[in-house]
Amino acid sequence: MSLKERIDQVEQRITEACARSGRERNDVNIIAVTKYVSLDMTASVLDQGLQHIGENRWQDAEAKWNALGNRGIWHFIGHLQTNKVRDVIDKFQYIHSLDRISLARELEKRAAALNLQVSAFMQVNISGEESKYGLPPEKAAEFLKEINSLSHVKVTGLMTMAPYESSAEQTRPVFRGLRQLRDELNEQALTAEPLTELSMGMSNDFEVAIEEGATWVRLGSILVGKEED
Repeated sequence: MSLKERIDQVEQRITEACARSGRERNDVNIIAVTKYVSLDMTASVLDQGLQHIGENRWQDAEAKWNALGNRGIWHFIGHLQTNKVRDVIDKFQYIHSLDRISLARELEKRAAALNLQVSAFMQVNISGEESKYGLPPEKAAEFLKEINSLSHVKVTGLMTMAPYESSAEQTRPVFRGLRQLRDELNEQALTAEPLTELSMGMSNDFEVAIEEGATWVRLGSILVGKEED
């Protein structure tokens, strides 16, 4: 199947998931996760009109960003080590993995020095898996209060990763839990502006995530394939 055919198929499935849940198609944004594919394939993704590129590690993204960084909107979606903030701060418009105070402070320091504002998603470990990064849900409100004074880091929403399940339906409680947490946090008015975004859903479960309110889905293998390990 060609890249265009895969994109068309994914588009159809997103449209149908939106229709099932009474949402508009333009409520949902696609992030093409290119961590396992070449620079050429990443360029092809942009050529096909997808604007949002997701990478997990700067080491893997560097060559692609140097060649293509001025073409797309780049999302850092992997665990971000504090000592790597300097590499990504002025290259990735969105950070999807804000999960600790030390990282928030480093983002603030680096962004302030460059006079930038970072759009970040607070990563929450809804499933409670020990192998997953993210704040426990019960710590989310406290975390937002602690970083409320940071003027160069704007939390726009929440991110989570669901366990890989043989049936995508089994992931629904995780995605529903993130949406409910976002709504609860908004009721407490802990941020200057309401949290609007939900980054959740991957190749195996994105339709369920959309039905539960995802505004960003992170799609790798189903969209761009997998060329390299």
